[in-house]
Amino acid sequence: MKRLILSAAAGILLSGCSGRQSVLAPAGADSTSLLTLFWVMLVGLVVIWLLVNGMMLFFHHLSPRHYDEGIARKLIVGGGIVFPTVVIAALLAWGLSMMPDQRAPGSGLRVEVMGEQWWWRVAYLPEGADAPVISANEIRLPVGQRTTFQLSSAEVIHSFWIPALGGKMDMFPGRETILTLEPTQPGTFRGQCAEFCGASHALMAFEVVTMEPDDFAAWLEEQAAPAVAPDGAAATRGAIVFAEQGCGACHAVRGTPAVGQVGPDLTHVGSRLSIGAGILAPTAENFAAWIDHTGDLKPEVDMPAYDDLPEADLTALATYLEGLK
Repeated sequence: MKRLILSAAAGILLSGCSGRQSVLAPAGADSTSLLTLFWVMLVGLVVIWLLVNGMMLFFHHLSPRHYDEGIARKLIVGGGIVFPTVVIAALLAWGLSMMPDQRAPGSGLRVEVMGEQWWWRVAYLPEGADAPVISANEIRLPVGQRTTFQLSSAEVIHSFWIPALGGKMDMFPGRETILTLEPTQPGTFRGQCAEFCGASHALMAFEVVTMEPDDFAAWLEEQAAPAVAPDGAAATRGAIVFAEQGCGACHAVRGTPAVGQVGPDLTHVGSRLSIGAGILAPTAENFAAWIDHTGDLKPEVDMPAYDDLPEADLTALATYLEGLK
């Protein structure tokens, strides 16, 4: 029974050592450095722990006899003070030497991210671009290039964190903080707000996609283009419902009269990997559930639930949003 309990506990602990939101599965230059720092620090501390506690065990339990005062003093000073101090100082100096690399400037692309309650406003500013490319709740980055994040918050303190790519950075109202990250391999990862920010803090996530530079450039060009109206009678009806319900007062769909800036930009929302800031897949059924039960899915969110829409209009609106690729 004891072995079974230990095996189950080990399985639970090890299950958190991999995956797309694990610091132990790095996919960036910064996260790799941080993981190396963690392991080296851990080894150093284990060595100190073994030495100090080993001395206590030996002299107090295994060989409890009288020792020469001079020898005892050397053991206490050398093993209990000098050795730990030297090891910790060396680890500290080595750790501090890594900090300049963690703050290295970006190589061209800038991404502005503002934490809202509870979603992420995102704007890409490529070098030489005339205007930013607006998105929300998803971040895409080129592999092998260091991107600069300009972080801020609208109302409360948030913390921007992509564990697989690097460390976290707090976001403050009225103040801009800077973070740079360099992905080293393509993949899909998960970011998360790491600072308690209100009722839906745990539901404030975002998808992160790292892409080869050419693929990223093509994707960014597509994102800069206006929305293409989806085909089909249901989607056409959904665009009318979108306008009639005043959705454009809060949301923007470039290429249409909808120019709202209160909520997330929906120009290409159907092409994103999630809706509701990382909580639902972008299917028509989930769009309908989000519109109909917004506050139930994300407590205290500002968007009201449109639970009085006729079923046909709700389905049409969800179909329209899913078709915005």
